[in-house]
Amino acid sequence: MTLVSSTTLLRDARDGGYCIGAFNVHTLEMLQAVVEAAEELRSPLIIQSTVGTVKHLGADYIAAAAKTAARRSSVPIALHLDHCSDFGIIMQCIRAGYTSVMIDASHEPFERNVEATSKVVEAAAAVGVNVEAELGRVGGVEDDIVVDERDALLADPDECAAFVERTGVHTLAPAIGTAHGIYKGDPKIDFDRIGRIAAKVEIPLVLHGGSGIPDAQVRRAVSLGMSKMNVATELRIVFSDAIKSVFAEHPDENDPRKYMVPAKQALKAVAMEKIHLCGSTGKA
Repeated sequence: MTLVSSTTLLRDARDGGYCIGAFNVHTLEMLQAVVEAAEELRSPLIIQSTVGTVKHLGADYIAAAAKTAARRSSVPIALHLDHCSDFGIIMQCIRAGYTSVMIDASHEPFERNVEATSKVVEAAAAVGVNVEAELGRVGGVEDDIVVDERDALLADPDECAAFVERTGVHTLAPAIGTAHGIYKGDPKIDFDRIGRIAAKVEIPLVLHGGSGIPDAQVRRAVSLGMSKMNVATELRIVFSDAIKSVFAEHPDENDPRKYMVPAKQALKAVAMEKIHLCGSTGKA
């Protein structure tokens, strides 16, 4: 198979009442782990990279690895650029072969967000690339974007409807009380707000800050209309902890294969848990 746009995958998820896991990866082993998890569970998959990872590895390297994974896999895979406010980087990723991009202008006033999002939607339309945008501000840290909890503003349902109508954006990440990173306490998700947004917006909704949300809360959010769940921090922690464990037992180890293999296995196990939680098992 080839990489596919996430538009159809996410529409099917919303219509089917399930969610698709979108996993941020930073190494080849992380990418392989989430692909193996999706393949084993027969689930659609969205591979994500942050702007920082694009700068670190190169959009062409990431896209080439994802294209290879898609070619060797029998489940549909999309490649998504997460949280980007730079139009140039978005276009670079689209040219490299990304099938989905996020323009994050949520830090701007509403009209500027509409303008920035519309520009990306227009550019992506010619090649069938999915465009995701954000309304309100999700708290926490995502790469170099920091949003203080006090400044995190929840999305307004009427604004969401107007935003989608004016921009033609394909997927929307409304701020509903989640945060990037690991939660210090229980997340304060506004489930009523999710329901009101979903009632006004027909396109798939995206749950950002999926690391550490209690399972019952994820299932409830999905039942209300969340069709994509981003998972990043939790994967990094599991991957890194597995490597640390190897060095704790074998401090002189110098063969990357000896510590990358257990790290990959640990991440795959977590990815499989998230896929089951999303309800996308067997939906490929």
